[in-house]
Amino acid sequence: MKSKNYSLTDHLLELRNRLLIIISSIGICAILLSPFANTIYNFLSIPLLSVLPEGSSMIAVDVASPFLAPFKLILLLAVAITFPVSMYNFWAFISPGLYTSEKKFVAPILISSTLLFYLGILFAYYAVFPLIFSFFTSIAPNGVEIATDISSFLSFVIKIFFAFGLAFEVPIITLMIVLFEITTVKSLSRKRPYIIVIAFIMGMILTPPDVISQILLAIPIWLLFELGLFLAYIITKNKGK
Repeated sequence: MKSKNYSLTDHLLELRNRLLIIISSIGICAILLSPFANTIYNFLSIPLLSVLPEGSSMIAVDVASPFLAPFKLILLLAVAITFPVSMYNFWAFISPGLYTSEKKFVAPILISSTLLFYLGILFAYYAVFPLIFSFFTSIAPNGVEIATDISSFLSFVIKIFFAFGLAFEVPIITLMIVLFEITTVKSLSRKRPYIIVIAFIMGMILTPPDVISQILLAIPIWLLFELGLFLAYIITKNKGK
């Protein structure tokens, strides 16, 4: 059964309070990380710097880039770190309007999706970046000096982080559409060839226009779909029993 009814004003006040908590947590986290902005940026750039030719380095094209790039990174990192706080407040806001049976699904989904998003970011940093940057630097024509702008580099890695974080949600999405009876495991299994094509299309859309990035994203999407399908099969099989 659902919780007691709230008026529109009550909902708006609750929403305001939840948003204030989320924004405050992001701001506090950003302030605490600010003294380490350059150190964190240097850590982020290790996969690129480690494959640059000897004597090469990153550059700052714009005058304000040495300040703005680390600041932007800190702000985004604060959002990522406080993501569980945001999810908890989102859950606390919607939970009074859910049935008890719905709450049993929503809480595990929010927790697992958050962990998978973090896992996608870690996979991108430790597995994808070394391959991508090594490939890009190895194909540079003779006479071309590699000197990546720090703002362009940050935009690139943020796009990759988002793409892989989103891709790692595929098992949850697959599991949800089966559990909520939108489709069945058998039906999804028959559509596997289409899923593979969609995975490569998503790779083209979510990553920069290079084949390596697209393949490195498309293959995990496909494998994660298979994982979600397997979990859905196990759960529905046990549910049937």
